[in-house]
Amino acid sequence: MSDILIAGEATLRELVPLDRAAIDQVEAAFVSLATEAVAMPPILRLDVPAHRGEVDVKTAYLPRFESFAIKVSPGFFDNPALGLPSLNGLMLVLSAKTGVTQAVLLDNGYLTAVRTAAAGAVAARWLARPDAKRAAVIGAGEQARLQLQALTLVRDIETVRVWARKQTAAERFAIEIREMLGLRCEVAADIGAALHDADVAITTTPSREPLVGVDDLHAGLHITAMGSDTEHKNEIAPAALADARYICDRLSQTRVLGELRHAIASGTCGADAVFPELGEVIVGRAVGRASAHDVTICDLTGTGAQDTAIAALALERLRAAGKGTAFCNG
Repeated sequence: MSDILIAGEATLRELVPLDRAAIDQVEAAFVSLATEAVAMPPILRLDVPAHRGEVDVKTAYLPRFESFAIKVSPGFFDNPALGLPSLNGLMLVLSAKTGVTQAVLLDNGYLTAVRTAAAGAVAARWLARPDAKRAAVIGAGEQARLQLQALTLVRDIETVRVWARKQTAAERFAIEIREMLGLRCEVAADIGAALHDADVAITTTPSREPLVGVDDLHAGLHITAMGSDTEHKNEIAPAALADARYICDRLSQTRVLGELRHAIASGTCGADAVFPELGEVIVGRAVGRASAHDVTICDLTGTGAQDTAIAALALERLRAAGKGTAFCNG
């Protein structure tokens, strides 16, 4: 048996930054979903209600990669009171040819954060207007920062408006964005003000009630909605979804846990309605933005394909750099 590489979060942060290479790697995963015989089972979800815990397990085999990942992603939301982070997790990387374990990536959710932000950038690359300069960010957490950072790698953003339920969080976000990205960033009084003249909007909250309504839409707007990754979350009102060009990461998945789920539940969309996936737009099999006046919404729920893609990149860079601890599995 060959050695298993073990790498921690610090090493993975060093070797797999949020950059154009990471965006291209995740874009390749979307292309695979549209063009290859990908094996991607439904998400396995375990709830631990006694401790406000949930665990998601995602995986996918993509023929273009020599490895595949199995990601275990726990979220235990009473942890801060115990002095522990709410989110952690790891990825197992296995050979797609033999099934032999190649690496254990103890990333504490870092690689998931990178691939999620990279997916948002892919959506903006293919759906936002090329001349987009004004961004709106709904939410002010880690993913809001990463999504905006990734967006600036594919569009020349100049100004940002942020809204969050806690104004102090929004104000802190604005200061950090000015310092980190050198952008003009203002705190919006409400969601309508944030989206008023935005070219690109990113929703990054765990909201259970719609935040963006049909009245918030205007010609030319693109929205990347990435907060609704479980059945109970909902950021975009069904009427707004129906009033735009809807694109998703995986249709079978968004029907059961994305924004589309709520549009189906409300009767706004039929349960068997067909919408394009982002990979199909990338390879030219479906239309995303047809004109500068279109309103586009990309529903990103996160896929095992993205996890395999970012894990494959991490393993490649670990090997190239000679990093990680080799564990002899003999």
